Amino acid sequence: MVAEDGAADALCCVPAQGDGALDAAEAAVLAARFKALSDPNRLRLLSMVSSSADAEACVCDLSEPLDLGQPTVSHHLKILVDAGILHREKRGVWAYYSLVPGALEGLAATLTRKA
Repeated sequence: MVAEDGAADALCCVPAQGDGALDAAEAAVLAARFKALSDPNRLRLLSMVSSSADAEACVCDLSEPLDLGQPTVSHHLKILVDAGILHREKRGVWAYYSLVPGALEGLAATLTRKA
């Protein structure tokens, strides 16, 4: 918009980034986490781990319900661990997985935070 004196209206070009907007680094980290959740098998694994009796599961118990081989299940679990969503604990020859406390709440909070 141009004012009568020919000056551009300064209010038309105010940047849309508010105080609560993500910066580039935060967006990259969050994109990796959301990408880890974008696979149906990983969502099922997350659901199985978080809903188990002890809120943890052994990799040996996760292959059969998904009808996937153990190496494939381990690959999906590694992606969830690398994204900071699951925690891995080695016990003997088996690995046990549990939800990182606050991981999902933190992701949800980034989508709903207010400036």
